[in-house]
Amino acid sequence: MAGALGWTVPALVLGAIALFTAWFFRNPRRLVPDGARVVVAPGDGRVMAIEQEYEPRFLKEQGIRLSIFLSVLDVHVNRIPCDGKVEDIVYQPGQFLAANRPDATLRNEQNALMIRTTFGAKVLCVQVAGLLARRIVCWASPGETVARGERFGLIRFGSRVDTFLPLGTVLGVAVGDCVKGGETILGELPCVEI
Repeated sequence: MAGALGWTVPALVLGAIALFTAWFFRNPRRLVPDGARVVVAPGDGRVMAIEQEYEPRFLKEQGIRLSIFLSVLDVHVNRIPCDGKVEDIVYQPGQFLAANRPDATLRNEQNALMIRTTFGAKVLCVQVAGLLARRIVCWASPGETVARGERFGLIRFGSRVDTFLPLGTVLGVAVGDCVKGGETILGELPCVEI
């Protein structure tokens, strides 16, 4: 419309915004690896932290937190990290601190999915809003059976995904690695007695 009115600069700016938005919400196919205990990255980005810590809100036990920072240049569609059943989904309102800050894990707006595998392991996947991200979308439902690599939601415009894995998980990535959601293997879960 702006172009038809002869407003060249506004038309170019609006066109660039439309192209960026379409590119940002891209949703590429991924080759999901096989393996009963394999856990894949729930999002594209860079591994910014791997810490052993107590997770007080959902797991209420020690685990390995693996944080992936998604810049505005990364794909923001989130994927299920492992086969299993969604036991619970908890949305928590909060702040919009920069997603690469350590305290964003507890203070930022977020949505947590608790997944239990068929062999008893618990995996917590947390979508964390960032400085620019103001909207978390989740398509999964409690009680739903999910498969590794399935799309379950997205975080709009810069964010982070934390994955809490059981102690004993054999990791396949390190801090600084770039990962692809649904495709990069984060590690292999230990066998847990049900």
